[in-house]
Amino acid sequence: MNHGTKTKALPELTASLLRDAGCLLDNIFADLWKQMGMKARLNRLRFHKRSGAPESEVIYALMIWVWLKVDSVGMFARESIKTFTQASKDTLYAALNHEDWNWRRLHLEIAQQTTKKLKTTFQSSAWAIDDSIKVRFGKKMPGVSSHFDHTTGRCVMGQQVLTLGLSSAEGFVPVDSELFISKSKAQALHQPFCDGRSVAAKRYKVAVNQTKPQMARDMIRRAQRTGINALYLLADAWFGTKAMISMASELLLIPIYRMKKNTMKYRLTEYRMGKFIRRDMDLNSLFQHCVRGQWQKIAGQQYQAKVLDVELNLNKPEEAEKWIKVRLLFVRGMVEDDKKQVGKHDWAAFLTTDLSLAPQQILELYAMRWAIEVYFKEAKQYLGFLQEQSNHYAAYVASIHLTAMRFCMLVMAKSSRQANGISDIRNQIISNATAIDHATRLWHMFHAVIAGALDELKIQFGDMLGQVMETIERHVENFFAQALQLDTRTMRLEAM
Repeated sequence: MNHGTKTKALPELTASLLRDAGCLLDNIFADLWKQMGMKARLNRLRFHKRSGAPESEVIYALMIWVWLKVDSVGMFARESIKTFTQASKDTLYAALNHEDWNWRRLHLEIAQQTTKKLKTTFQSSAWAIDDSIKVRFGKKMPGVSSHFDHTTGRCVMGQQVLTLGLSSAEGFVPVDSELFISKSKAQALHQPFCDGRSVAAKRYKVAVNQTKPQMARDMIRRAQRTGINALYLLADAWFGTKAMISMASELLLIPIYRMKKNTMKYRLTEYRMGKFIRRDMDLNSLFQHCVRGQWQKIAGQQYQAKVLDVELNLNKPEEAEKWIKVRLLFVRGMVEDDKKQVGKHDWAAFLTTDLSLAPQQILELYAMRWAIEVYFKEAKQYLGFLQEQSNHYAAYVASIHLTAMRFCMLVMAKSSRQANGISDIRNQIISNATAIDHATRLWHMFHAVIAGALDELKIQFGDMLGQVMETIERHVENFFAQALQLDTRTMRLEAM
């Protein structure tokens, strides 16, 4: 779960673009809007208004306001809306509150166009699923409920958004999102929908009645029908459940999940004294029985690991057994600076149904999940994630999709080279997945190049060169530890 990632190692996707004083982002966006044929697209998807400013102008204004250094739609309307449309503030809010506009369908089409622009491939792409909480305290906000915040260890009131994204070496694309309303302290609608059959009304029923695995399954199916596909499904420990494993199997995906150290039982088969012995054990028992003291080095990485092939029953105890073979990868974290050895809880476990994947491959693929963490950070800081000030449930649905579409438009701007020259430091929006993939595969080559270059300065700097290399290596290792969630804090939270 994402809760506002804060780290110096975090690669930025949009920040350098948005901070550049010479960036006329509204011009870039206007060109993309025309190239994508958004006016005709909106008309085809039935984004219609009875009167007033054209719907294309209104939606364009809703897309652009977050980049104009204003804090709300209302402030945007007061200060600069006339630059883009003759619509009023009330018109913008009416559009956000429109119950029949299918924002998801529009989002899916833009995501499809973005993946085509990036030329993502099926074999090298992965679905990443994660959720994020927007803390909200308003008593008049429908759909706000209590959610457990794993970073603070307590429950908070807010809105939880489940997001599906496509992560690849070419980039990250947010594909779909869904609001999730828990059963705890949920605030009901203050007024009924105008039509119980409207898009917003149906989305509210899904948010109240469906579980997250059900939402994830439906989102992936919709994306597949749209023509967006991937081979793997990545999720952190909060999604490491039998329901999520079953869902991946149902959709013919290869799951790579971080697993909780809970009471879930795995069946280990061992050959002892001339016969096969089967034992059902949880992760902690497997660690004590088969892993502890038997770590093996992963080639090209700083971690030690141990692979176990076991079986898992996907069904409930009262149902007929359904056993599948899974591969568990136990990974031990690195020694901290102030300690002599790794702590007893400083290990993590990953699960996949592909028994042919080597430890290094599992970690490299799972590292691609970090891109969705970066997306949530960018969405909250720069892209207007649930910042529209409205108490209508339809506005919340519109907001999560508008946020994702803004991100997609920025990705396309980078891909179509319209963002050239925007920043001297970073002349393109760097994909987080690309950074991890290249760093993993090429770090040793970089190390050799850097070391060779520094050798030429050895006479001038002497022993300081060793310190330079150690500093570089430490930063790279810390970045990998965070991308793989192998930092000590995360692993100990899981142990708790």
